[in-house]
Amino acid sequence: MTTVELGSTGTIASQVVLGLMRIKNLGDAEIRTLVGAARDAGVTMFDHADIYGGPHGCEQRYGDAQPVPSSERDQVMIQSKVGIRAGYFDFSREHILSSVEQSLAALRTDYLDVLLLHRPDTLMEPDEVAAAFDELHSSGKVAAFGVSNFTPGQIELLSRSVRQPLVANQLQFSLAHAALVAQGLAANIMGLEQSADRDLGVLDYSRLNNMTIQTWGPLQMPPPGGVFIGDREKYGPLNDALDELAQAHNTTPTAIALAWIARHPATMQIVIGTTKPARVQEAADAMKVTLSRPEWYRLFTAAGHTLP
Repeated sequence: MTTVELGSTGTIASQVVLGLMRIKNLGDAEIRTLVGAARDAGVTMFDHADIYGGPHGCEQRYGDAQPVPSSERDQVMIQSKVGIRAGYFDFSREHILSSVEQSLAALRTDYLDVLLLHRPDTLMEPDEVAAAFDELHSSGKVAAFGVSNFTPGQIELLSRSVRQPLVANQLQFSLAHAALVAQGLAANIMGLEQSADRDLGVLDYSRLNNMTIQTWGPLQMPPPGGVFIGDREKYGPLNDALDELAQAHNTTPTAIALAWIARHPATMQIVIGTTKPARVQEAADAMKVTLSRPEWYRLFTAAGHTLP
């Protein structure tokens, strides 16, 4: 398994991250098999959120089925997210601290390796967030912090107050949902929808500031979503290209789609949300595939994006 450094902390994690947002209704044995397959494939990082499966529902299932023995705790990285509540967002100090305590209890662990703020809360008070981070860090309950779905300006505003480095930003990115790279390739072109800047240069900002991008929805279409693999009605040319490159590289179309993300020099982590052990191995195998420049750009244009 290829690895990445989280921010500039020196902490090394697997490039593939297993997201556990769909395990609420799995049995204990199924969860153990899934997590075991991930670890066997070299996955060292597991992604949660307090909102997944209802308040702390998936975290509780993970903790009940797969508590990590203290002797192995340093072999895995457990990440969770906070801030989404029923009908609103909440980055108040009280909610951050309370939610982390509940996450730790549900996950049956003494600390989180990484805590992300889940979606921007426009009522955020940066000093209040900083106070929560300080308390969590000094008490040893959270080792590192980051954000999810934040713009550069929102990160700058938060960074002015918090004392810990923000090591990661979790963002939606896939061949079909590729604004992270598509806008920059078509900048300054009037009349082209692709040239609209929706993320305010967050890709370049992240690279300049040593923030690791964690990609979620790596096989998803733009909202309302759905998987583009096999959808020939909407993505016929892309699926044709994926099939041809899969045959050329002796792998699967899914692996090629993930290898496309991994090929970018930003060295992004890829968060997969599968509940199937075979799919985890498929994602791990994708990290062994290196696409050429012509192959990468062929997939980009086959997905419907423009090269000026």
